[in-house]
Amino acid sequence: MGKIVWILSVFTLFITAQELQNDNALQLNCLNCHQDQQIPSSLIYKRYLMKYSTEKRMEDAMFAYLKNPSKTFSIMPTPFFLKFPMKEKIELDDVTLRKNIKSYLDTFDIKKKLVLEE
Repeated sequence: MGKIVWILSVFTLFITAQELQNDNALQLNCLNCHQDQQIPSSLIYKRYLMKYSTEKRMEDAMFAYLKNPSKTFSIMPTPFFLKFPMKEKIELDDVTLRKNIKSYLDTFDIKKKLVLEE
């Protein structure tokens, strides 16, 4: 019985550590820059949601943009770039970048904020 509890504890710690690592990577690779430059992440999420409507399509569009940032691939209007700088090409490997995008989408997911009043 003690071994089962120990194994479950280690497994829980491992999962928690992975989630913290993903959150830290997202903060380091994405959100710090957004906060420093005061780029409204929730607005960007909403624009992606309105244009692409599904999480998979949003993820693919963000991935394509971050691999090759240009105004052509951006969902933001031209005046946005008068206030905020163009994103530089990201130097993350594809797997890490996709994990960061999924964490970003999960962080700003508006479906989590939809609650029926009781």
